Amino acid sequence: MTQRVEPCDFGDTIAQDALRRIQPDARPDESGFLNAFDSNRDLICAAAAKLYVRGSRGAYDLVAANF
Repeated sequence: MTQRVEPCDFGDTIAQDALRRIQPDARPDESGFLNAFDSNRDLICAAAAKLYVRGSRGAYDLVAANF
């Protein structure tokens, strides 16, 4: 399962393993993952920006290795 990273305006998705890496105590449900995203938005957007400048694809998948 992935969550859309709309607020960053990169059109990326973020995998559950990435959210668990940046917030290990996140509840394993939609509400928990959305809260993890909201609490770590700046970190997620920074990781998305790094991927975005490296390539020219329209969308990227953020995974645990990106954090």
